[in-house]
Amino acid sequence: MSEPIWNHFLTERDKAVFAASGYGARGGFGKRPALLVIDVNWAFCGDRPEPILESIKRWRNSCGEDAWAALPYIRSLIDKCHEKGVPVLYTTGVRREDNWDSGSWLWKNARGDEDRRTVVTNLDGNEIVTPIAPGPKDIVVLKQKPSGFFGTNMASYLTLLGCDSLVVTGTTTSGCVRATVLDAFSLNYRIALAEEGCFDRSQASHAINLCDMNAKYADVVKTAEVLAFLDTLPSGMYDLPKGSATA
Repeated sequence: MSEPIWNHFLTERDKAVFAASGYGARGGFGKRPALLVIDVNWAFCGDRPEPILESIKRWRNSCGEDAWAALPYIRSLIDKCHEKGVPVLYTTGVRREDNWDSGSWLWKNARGDEDRRTVVTNLDGNEIVTPIAPGPKDIVVLKQKPSGFFGTNMASYLTLLGCDSLVVTGTTTSGCVRATVLDAFSLNYRIALAEEGCFDRSQASHAINLCDMNAKYADVVKTAEVLAFLDTLPSGMYDLPKGSATA
């Protein structure tokens, strides 16, 4: 078995502490999961696969090529959940046209005022990228802060669905994914992170945040293991939205 991605960034002392402290125990998948796809939109992926330093010239939040490498893994999880009738919930941002409601987001980024400009014709940065676009029975949660739970109906939707656990994918690992995981942990959900389905603009932040979440809040597992778990679930467990076919 290959060593965890975060081992490349840990000191020998760090490794010894994790080995001795009892953290990192396996929490398990739970019985009634939902799949969360966090902020996989044009703004965080860019409009095409390209090196991150090229992509962020136009999309300041882009994670570049790492985003596009993650999309097939996320797609495989979405497809499996659709097959089994497991809920799929997406999050993405929402803003007023004048960007007034960006609030504290503007305090820590000098390019924040770009967010309401069209950098690529006919693309809204908050739109979920086409390769993993939501289906008619999926739920899209609009948010304005990092956590998918803060100021949204996420928790009430999960209660309505009777979920006890979450499989989390998306971006950024150190930001909105982490914030969502911590809130879910605080609400006593069991959480699994599909490792290849999470991404960040910073490779070090990605690895270290996976390490920290795996130690305390969630299980970081390979996507293949999540797919194998989903295969064990009976079909038709949930009362999903009826939805409507797109024109």
